Amino acid sequence: LFLYAPIATMVVLSFNSSKSRTQWGGFTLQWYTQMFASRNIMAALQNTLLIAFLSALIATIIGTAASIAISSMKQIPQTIVMGITNIPMLNADIVTGISLMLAFIAFGVSLGFKTVLIAHITFNIPYVILSVMPKLKQTNRFTYEAALDLGASPLRAFFKVVFPDILPGVLSGFLLAFTMSLDDFSITFFTKGAGVNTLSTMLYTELRKGVRPELYALSTLLFFAAFLLLLVMNRRSSKNSQ
Repeated sequence: LFLYAPIATMVVLSFNSSKSRTQWGGFTLQWYTQMFASRNIMAALQNTLLIAFLSALIATIIGTAASIAISSMKQIPQTIVMGITNIPMLNADIVTGISLMLAFIAFGVSLGFKTVLIAHITFNIPYVILSVMPKLKQTNRFTYEAALDLGASPLRAFFKVVFPDILPGVLSGFLLAFTMSLDDFSITFFTKGAGVNTLSTMLYTELRKGVRPELYALSTLLFFAAFLLLLVMNRRSSKNSQ
């Protein structure tokens, strides 16, 4: 009740024709119309989706390759590397955001779209690794070696034998990275620079001025988008467990 009552209130207010939060003025879709007509909101939405997709895709490629390398290590080096991989996930987002900002400034990189993308790729990689590693441990390495013995090249053997087995983990890692990037605020806030906004940073700026009904509509769409992604991930997980 305490968790979902505020969300339900926000959803109801997004369809309220009155700007008052205490008075129902009738059902309307005008706030959704105004939301899509707003250049600032649409620009922030475009940046958010583009950064989330690109960072999730690149992090998935890097994380999958890293998982394969880690799985081939001996026990002690593998434990050390996995421990290092877990540190960014346990670290506070604000610490990661400030650290990346200082690193970009130290190397003379101007803050903007590319720095946000690099930052999102950086903090998404550990989530991909932790999604792919369990699937790699379930694969049979002798099947891959048998494919090599039968004349397949290492690359062909990987895509024909190993990749289909770890594909559920790869897709789960991609969806998790996409969701984390879509929802991030702290790291984006410290690495975005001037003139670049995502939905989270735009909402933060707008809320300081006062809550507009268009933000209710935007937040409602974000909630249901995250809810649908969660359903997809849970359904895929249940199929894999079967």
